[in-house]
This record gives sequence, C-alpha cells and structure tokens, in this order.
Amino acid sequence: MLNIHKRAEQIDATAWIAETATVLGDVWIGAGSSVWFGAVLRGDVETIRIGERTNVQDLACLHADPGKPCTLGNRITMGHQAIVHGATVEDECLIGMGAIVLNGAHIGQQSIIGAGALIAEGKVIPPRSLVVGMPGRVIRQVSDEEIERLAHGWQHYADAAQHYKARV
Repeated sequence: MLNIHKRAEQIDATAWIAETATVLGDVWIGAGSSVWFGAVLRGDVETIRIGERTNVQDLACLHADPGKPCTLGNRITMGHQAIVHGATVEDECLIGMGAIVLNGAHIGQQSIIGAGALIAEGKVIPPRSLVVGMPGRVIRQVSDEEIERLAHGWQHYADAAQHYKARV
C-alpha cells in the first residue's frame, strides 16, 4: 500500500489485499472484504468506502472525483476489470466483468450490472434490477434464484480470501 497523501487507509484486520493490488489514500475496507490481484483503489482525490464481505476482483478499479466519493456496500461482487468511478453501489450487488459505473450513479441493492454494461453519470438503478448494454438499461427484475447465486458468489470470494490470508 502506498500513502502519498495525508489521508490514510483504514483497513479492517480481517480484510485481505493481494500483494499486487494498489490501495492508496482515503480508502476504508470493511471486515472480511477482499481486493484481488492488480486491482486499483485510488482514494487520492475523494474517499473510497468498501463495506463488509465485498470483493474487488482482479484488475478492477475504484476512483472518484472531488465531491463524488466512491462507495461499495456490503456483500458486493465487483468483477474482473470492472470500474466504479465516483458512484454508490448498495448492498448485495454484482458489478459484472468489464462493467463501468460512472460519477454520481446509484445502483440499488441486489441489482446485477451485466458484463460490459455502461452506467451513465447520475443514472439511478432501482433495487433488484438486471441491467445490460451500452448505455445500460434495466431489462427486468432480479429473481430470487439470482439473489441466491449472488450470495454464493460473494461467499465464495470471502472464503477464498481467508484461504489466501492464512497461506500467503
């Protein structure tokens, strides 16, 4: 971890951060969360907050602009190479691989943002929405079965992170 500003990282002792991840500045990471290989969390401009049991997968990026902090709630799965920039993602969501969520966007809880989707600046996504495309559009509500699969995903990464934490 790199601290080039006066802001300091606040990382729960039970969180796991891969050796090749970059975490700097005003970054808060909650209990049981994980930041995977090559991910970048740049809290050099504005605060980044990650809740509990959230996973930021390989090569994902979190950043923000002045006045637009970046917040991921609890039990989020943020897929490989996804970007969340100055936006809020509520609890129990999936941000698919390569998806982009821009400044001021707000993703409601238990939503799925499909792989490669683009969520425009200021866009509000209602809870339990399935969103696909560029620009992202809601195509339907997320089913109870899909909610169960979301739980399996974040749980898998929470368990894997503890495995790495114990062995690396």
